[in-house]
Amino acid sequence: MEKTSEKVRNIGISAHIDSGKTTLTERILFYTKRIHAIHDVKGKDGIGATMDSMELEKERGITIASAATYCEWQDHEINIIDTPGHVDFTIEVERALKVLDGAILVLCSVGGVQSQSITVDHQMKRYKVPCLAFINKCDRSGANPSRVIEQLKNKLGHNAVAMQIPVGLEADFEGVVDLVSMKVVYFDGINGENIRVEDIPESLLPEAVGKREELIDVASMFSDELMEAALEDKVTDELLISAVRTGTIAREITPVFIGSAYKNKGVQPILDALTSLLPCPSEIENHALDLSNNEAEVILSNDPQKPLVAYAFKIEEGQYGQLTYVRVYQGTLAKGDTIFNIRTGKKVKVGRVARMHANQMEDIGKISAGYIGALFGIDCASGDTFVSKGINLTMTSMFIPEPVISLAIIPKDSSAEVNMSKALNRFSKEDPTFKTFVSEETGDTIISGMGELHLEVYVERMRREYNAEVTIGTPTVSYRETITRLAEFNYTHKKQTGGAGQFGRIAGYMEPVIEEEFVFENKITGGAIPTQFIPACEKGFRKCLGKGPKMEFPVTGLKIVINDGQSHSVDSSEMAFQAAARGAFLEGYAKAKPVIHEPIMKVVVETPTEYQGAVMGSLNQRRGIILASQDEGYICVIEAQIPLAEMFGYSTVLRSLTQGKAQFTMEFYIYKQVPNSVAEELAKKAADGKKKKNVA
Repeated sequence: MEKTSEKVRNIGISAHIDSGKTTLTERILFYTKRIHAIHDVKGKDGIGATMDSMELEKERGITIASAATYCEWQDHEINIIDTPGHVDFTIEVERALKVLDGAILVLCSVGGVQSQSITVDHQMKRYKVPCLAFINKCDRSGANPSRVIEQLKNKLGHNAVAMQIPVGLEADFEGVVDLVSMKVVYFDGINGENIRVEDIPESLLPEAVGKREELIDVASMFSDELMEAALEDKVTDELLISAVRTGTIAREITPVFIGSAYKNKGVQPILDALTSLLPCPSEIENHALDLSNNEAEVILSNDPQKPLVAYAFKIEEGQYGQLTYVRVYQGTLAKGDTIFNIRTGKKVKVGRVARMHANQMEDIGKISAGYIGALFGIDCASGDTFVSKGINLTMTSMFIPEPVISLAIIPKDSSAEVNMSKALNRFSKEDPTFKTFVSEETGDTIISGMGELHLEVYVERMRREYNAEVTIGTPTVSYRETITRLAEFNYTHKKQTGGAGQFGRIAGYMEPVIEEEFVFENKITGGAIPTQFIPACEKGFRKCLGKGPKMEFPVTGLKIVINDGQSHSVDSSEMAFQAAARGAFLEGYAKAKPVIHEPIMKVVVETPTEYQGAVMGSLNQRRGIILASQDEGYICVIEAQIPLAEMFGYSTVLRSLTQGKAQFTMEFYIYKQVPNSVAEELAKKAADGKKKKNVA
């Protein structure tokens, strides 16, 4: 089954919510004969799409976890990862793009470039993933692929170029004109499996000729040969495809294809484009860090004979053990091999090697360089690097956003408590954006994540997969404390209890700092504090950051500089200087005008224009700042910045305001100071909480 590396493509399918990613993947699997019947995402047959294998995904009609599969097309092997569109599950997109060589950016021909399309595009840029764009849903009322191509250029800064134009649009969408071969492609048969190629109708010829000229102009920037051929009017299909491929791999061109996955039109040309335009593993330069050489960057070779370097990018805990998804960058990972986990230093024996098709496993003997596969029964964490003996390389870690919302969960009884702790262990291991801890104040178990939907899904999974009945406390926002001005401190810690006492003096100042959580600077001269006690001073200050003195929220944006101090030859110790640091922190913090910061979310609402006024009113009521509002056909897109504390339960409010016709996405933007009225309310709540605690 294994092909040479040149015949392999590792691709991801990413997009905004409801753009048709999973539907497109379903059609790809059908046309490549991996599945023999098409099932829809919200199908009435109760089966659901192949890649949405989780019960919750089928019920809600959304993708929650990324799923991997593979198929063959024209002697090429394609490994596909279908990713979620909701920003709450953004880690799934991060981990997929980290290990992929190419991607398809799916866009809705009506909605165009939407808020999550922008987020996904940022992620592709972060990992330098070349992509094709597929404008889906061309059969829908209001479809306008030309407008979407303009948005790709203006909103995302892509050098987007049409590879096709539509034959008809909306209800009259019949097929596409291929601008390379200059033929019309129709998709006949019940499932669009029969491709019919005909000459371009006279009515479409002028537009097709003009668009082909545009395509040649853009592509000729990447091929002198094509430029010469264009001047002599001798452009061949092979020359044009080769130039577009060069530009695509360099991320200088985004070729745009059109179709309707749901109506089975335009999918096979996307498969052709995957094989002809996107890179194979050896064409992408992958880097590792050499731990033996001060983390110097090393370029990995896509050679199956070289020592192994593999990256565990996703883990899933099943009923029979842990499933670890790996991408092999160099060497070969075979059944029975002994490999080493760089993070833990432990050696691991590979028992079972498999390839995934959604939730089904197929045993194979080995995974070669350039391939994605899975290991079964190996204990590791997401982001671990596996290597051969004697190799000391690690892959760079993926970007993991910080959780912004927390919920208290209380188990119903003791058996639910046991099951809940099992579930939480598994979920926090699988998903780095899902955190859990026990509150010191209330003793409640707190779960934190990327949004309401994120936590809602995990609570539902606890009930279903672990039979853990839990009740949910009120959502809490991750507030922060910070200071607003420079303040000096000069604190002496003295304690005499007979025998050796404790003594340490620390002097210096603290000041606000932007974009850094904590900075510690040592400006001690002349040994006022002996060098061996400086780390103890830093440790003492760091310990104070977890709970701010103002309202016990974590402290961020703080720089501490120590420039003087005093020690005692007998009574000074690390413990004494840690205590002195705590005292100095409290002294300086009280003078530095501390304030509370709250997370501000970037909210994008898409609503029919008739509800625009009502929606804007609802956002203003929530302390929202409306940044932009633009009409795109009969849909109005409103962008706003709103405090997370005001967004709880907004989905229900929005549904009732717009008869269920509007949708919104929300992602973390920045921390900002809370208004005085809100700060007073928070202080009152904190005081009430302390009273209750003291009474108890």
